[in-house]
Amino acid sequence: MYKRIVLKLSGEALAGARGFGLDAEKVAAITAELAEVHALGVEVGVVVGGGNIFRGVAEQAQQMDRVSADNMGMLATVINAIALQDALEQRGVKCRVMSAVFMNQLAEPYIRRRAERHLEKGRVVIFAAGIGNPFFSTDTAASLRAMEIKADVLLKATKVEGIYDADPVLVKDAVKYDQITYMEILRQGLKIMDLTAVSLCKDNNLPLIVFNMNQPGNIRRVVMGEKVGSLVTA
Repeated sequence: MYKRIVLKLSGEALAGARGFGLDAEKVAAITAELAEVHALGVEVGVVVGGGNIFRGVAEQAQQMDRVSADNMGMLATVINAIALQDALEQRGVKCRVMSAVFMNQLAEPYIRRRAERHLEKGRVVIFAAGIGNPFFSTDTAASLRAMEIKADVLLKATKVEGIYDADPVLVKDAVKYDQITYMEILRQGLKIMDLTAVSLCKDNNLPLIVFNMNQPGNIRRVVMGEKVGSLVTA
């Protein structure tokens, strides 16, 4: 169904039940699914967050300067990216980490054409450090990178089944949307991604699929075109 994808992973997804740090079993499970999708011939890009290590707007960072806090958050995404890279390479999948903040000893600098070339050569590309600027979330980075490398779809991994009209964790009778438009998300104020990311996707007609990452095999199901999660279109 999709030849080239960008997967947005939160840092919390790598922490598992612990809620912080890196859970080796969870990282192994995620990379196993990525390796399976990669084996199908799909070109895979990943944008990873850093909330499991440091969240720039977390309570403990409220007394910090926002720019300093967000810079620390960007560094946290690099740690997660290197962990994913190592786990993928242990499975025999060639992988490159590209950072929006230059740190040549740890990762390649992000260059769009080089990223596309890596994908064409069958390498998984992990985009780290957001877009390299404070005040922008990794959701925005995922939207931007997906459009820059001309991805067919942006996949957002969450801990619920898709998009609901209310928080399904708090509201038992929340209604799930199988399909919804970006304009409806903006109109209803649904907190799926930040407004900048939603607007970028809407303006550039990039489809988004929000799905449950905790259900094994869901990435493959999405790529194969099965109706999983919620589809968002312009």
